Amino acid sequence: MELPSDLELSKEENLLRRFEEIHNYIYANDGLSPQQTLEEFVKVLFIKIYDENNHSNSFKVSADEFNAFKSDKVCKSFTERISGLLEETKSVFKDVFDHDEKIRLTDSTLAFIVNKLQTISLTVSSQDAKGLAFQKLLSHHEKDGKGQFFTPEPVVDFCVKFINPQPEETIIDPCCGSGGFLFTSFIHLKKQGCLSEDIVSHQLYGLDINKSIARIAKMKLLLEANTDTNINCINSLEDIDTINLLFENKHKNGFDILLTNPPFGTAGKITNPQLLSQYELGHKWVADGSGYTKTSILQNGQTAEILFIERCLQLLREGGRMAIVLPNGHFENPSLEYLRFYIKQKAKILGVVNLPQETFIPFGTGVKTSLLFLQKETAEKPDDYSIYFGRVTKLGYQGNKNGTPIYKKNNSGQTIKENDKPVVDENFSELLRNYHDSLICEGVENPLSFTISYKELNGRLDFDFYSPENRNILSTLKKQNAVRLGDIVDIVKTKSKKLKKPEAYLEYVELSDVNSYSYEIINSTSYYVHELPSRASYELKENDIITAIAGNSVGSRKHATALVDKEYEGAICTNGFRILRNPKIDIYYLLLFLRSELFLKQMHMFRTGAAIPNVSDSDLSNILISIPDDDTMKIISNKVRHAFNLRRESRKELDALLKDQS
Repeated sequence: MELPSDLELSKEENLLRRFEEIHNYIYANDGLSPQQTLEEFVKVLFIKIYDENNHSNSFKVSADEFNAFKSDKVCKSFTERISGLLEETKSVFKDVFDHDEKIRLTDSTLAFIVNKLQTISLTVSSQDAKGLAFQKLLSHHEKDGKGQFFTPEPVVDFCVKFINPQPEETIIDPCCGSGGFLFTSFIHLKKQGCLSEDIVSHQLYGLDINKSIARIAKMKLLLEANTDTNINCINSLEDIDTINLLFENKHKNGFDILLTNPPFGTAGKITNPQLLSQYELGHKWVADGSGYTKTSILQNGQTAEILFIERCLQLLREGGRMAIVLPNGHFENPSLEYLRFYIKQKAKILGVVNLPQETFIPFGTGVKTSLLFLQKETAEKPDDYSIYFGRVTKLGYQGNKNGTPIYKKNNSGQTIKENDKPVVDENFSELLRNYHDSLICEGVENPLSFTISYKELNGRLDFDFYSPENRNILSTLKKQNAVRLGDIVDIVKTKSKKLKKPEAYLEYVELSDVNSYSYEIINSTSYYVHELPSRASYELKENDIITAIAGNSVGSRKHATALVDKEYEGAICTNGFRILRNPKIDIYYLLLFLRSELFLKQMHMFRTGAAIPNVSDSDLSNILISIPDDDTMKIISNKVRHAFNLRRESRKELDALLKDQS
């Protein structure tokens, strides 16, 4: 049998084609998952590189050996040779191989791979071809079971360009996954004239708890520069001294740049007291005037990404810069205001960029996220400065399983091309321009970007809350001598005593039982107390106003608000409502205002939560209500009251007609 000749490896698509052929052969013949297939392929690449570096010429399969496998025969010479290479490779790459690790491939599949790779030199062939081919292979296959380790390329590219690493700056990713941030940083530094070997051996550092994934990141950089890499398999949340020892204390004063996407969402909470005690954010915090104070009491459990925020800041030198992907709740939820207070004390906030919900859908999750850019506090931290806010609305790909690319089209529906390549429809580039403009002009304001001063921050850090539209609404209301809702009504949030009687029979009102257009409760359901859903909470009285504080319709035109009439006196409503009782202004004027754009936009602005949006009691109390002069209020109230009376009379007439028919 004649073995194939080498490909022209100066073109990455040729090498990619060979990598894909190997990956697909493993997947089709050895019954492994896409994830396992990729892991086994990477093991073989390590053996190949070790063999080349040692000039042993053992990574090979002869024509006779290959023919033997094709005939389903055993070939001890090949299997013993490759097994020996694996043992030697493991001794060199102890940080990413277990001592008892094996290659989980059949001998015939292994022979196929060796046959495809033996005429290729991975240590001397075109670095661009190798790196790009492997990167493309990963982007094709990481979506299958690797969403938790993968950050979309446009997001990675945006973060690197936003932080803008410079020659000689050191970069670390403590949750490096397959090395996306490190690889893109490598390309960024290389374009500035830095040598590949210097970048990989002296500037890029990665940590990951998963050995298989750390191995992929290490291979990425090995293919770029055949030199020592600083990728290590370790739990980055371990004691900081352990990490410093790992780097031989060379970087105990911190790194210049940190880029990361920590595990969150389904990762669960960390409950180990020994680990939590190492972190300020592993403790409970209590409100203290306008700020928060850390207590000596440990949290019952803390999410990994919150601990990672503290660890990331620890890993930075003073003045070091970082970009981190976080769930939107960390920017807005009232229960996490202590976290935002901590961040403001420890760092200068460079920017917050909101990502669309579909960003991570091709990679297995629909969690809403934003990017947080920080600079670690220095002694010269200013009292006030500008903070950039941006919103990505065009990712350049669809939020489907495959992340199908989206390209710009002209008015005729034809794809726009530059240099014969379709132009991706994204606005990351526009946001970067806006950010750089804000640095020069000390401010920018458009639908996608704006800046505010640090002193304008309250307890939140989300784009929506500070958007120019919302700030204009609040400014307008303040000029109209608006008052806080909490100052003109009693907001009822005490559970009814009726709920203590399991056999009591009563009416229950849900969000869907309100006609938002007529301010009416139009339905209720009868339940024994012991049958009620757990959200059943508050007892209604005639002339109460109920308004929704939870659900996707909060702050929209379908927002549920109703006046309680005598028919529903004593009924129980869901805790998705709050009861407004004993108003100090005319009840019919208040009802109308609760349907106005000024109210709805405030409610939408105060919304928090990804799965079920809600407005906190504190924020509900702070909703501003515009109060007109007495004559205007009287005119409006009389018209609303008249409309309610007409509706009541109309219902009476209809009921009478139905009675006559029966």
